[in-house]
Amino acid sequence: MNKVTNKVALITGASRGIGAATARVLAQEGYSICINYHKNEQAAHALQKELALITNKVVIKQADVSSEEDVVALFDYIDKELGVITALVNNAGILKPQIRLEELTAQRINEILITNVTSCFLCCREAVKRMSTKHGGIGGAIVNVGSAASRSGAPGEYIDYAASKGAMDSMTKGLSLEVAGEGIRVNGVRPGFIYTDMHKDGGEAGRVDRLAPQIPMQRGGEASEIAEAISWLLSDKASYSTGTFIDLAGGR
Repeated sequence: MNKVTNKVALITGASRGIGAATARVLAQEGYSICINYHKNEQAAHALQKELALITNKVVIKQADVSSEEDVVALFDYIDKELGVITALVNNAGILKPQIRLEELTAQRINEILITNVTSCFLCCREAVKRMSTKHGGIGGAIVNVGSAASRSGAPGEYIDYAASKGAMDSMTKGLSLEVAGEGIRVNGVRPGFIYTDMHKDGGEAGRVDRLAPQIPMQRGGEASEIAEAISWLLSDKASYSTGTFIDLAGGR
């Protein structure tokens, strides 16, 4: 096991929610960080300013990570500004308003899959090229942020979103085996009902509070709780963990 001394992390979709919480934890742990955002430049700049009080190695970069051209440019930027990436958190994703499957359109399905799944594939591809000992790299770790919806299917609400997260689970397992002998660990976290702004995107800002009584722990989760699990999976403390998932759903 090679211990990485210059820790460089990319967090996609890091301007808010779980991504921002993860950036805060990793900054405390000495990572150089690239905060990726798609549209919310103001929030990304605010987070960069906040983290600059902890570490001066924080950069922001706009990129639509479902775009191959943008992803290539994003990783080239990290190479130049921070050095070779050692940690990738695939957090970017979207959620659409709650509807049943019979109301889904091809446009919505494709947007969900391209944004949530293609982005994960593209970012993993570029990370592997740099991390893999097969290509002269020193190794690294990848954490894919899935969802408990991949297990429940999210009936009556977000079957398309759930399916996209199921695809991420399959990719996580397959890639972990593909690069296990090349110094790269690939794991996933599957959050349940977490207090983030994403629920507004789904048309129900108070969804977590509504469903909290159905959760065995009787409460929703905080983004910081997910960030701590991501941080552990990226760290040397999880050095023998690959192809695994941490379910963070309060017992559901």
